[in-house]
Amino acid sequence: MDTVADMLTIIRNGYLARKIQVVSPHSKAKEEIAKKLLKIGFLDHVAVKKDENRINLIIKLKYENGEPVLTHLKRISKPGLRIYKAKRELKPVLGGIGFALLSTSRGIMTNKEAHQKGIGGEIVCEVW
Repeated sequence: MDTVADMLTIIRNGYLARKIQVVSPHSKAKEEIAKKLLKIGFLDHVAVKKDENRINLIIKLKYENGEPVLTHLKRISKPGLRIYKAKRELKPVLGGIGFALLSTSRGIMTNKEAHQKGIGGEIVCEVW
């Protein structure tokens, strides 16, 4: 079961349904991915909410002029087929307009940050 793909699908479907916010079950990896999407400007707010017996990730979606900021969100590395790239293999996404999120030894980062720091990692997803 791919919980990260589930969260990405929840976000993608939330944008398609023009929702203001979506809720996903919490994990540290999903929280870090959501915070990175917030930092690069694809989400409006990310919060962790603790209920009686579960922890959820509350994700507020971002729109500009009524249109979703995020138009493409695709899972790349999957549990059945992990995709790893070295620093020299990292390519710009959509001519530099998009981002690839990587899981590295130093945490979740964009392809541009990983290239600057000289490290590679597992490509989690691509966004633009």
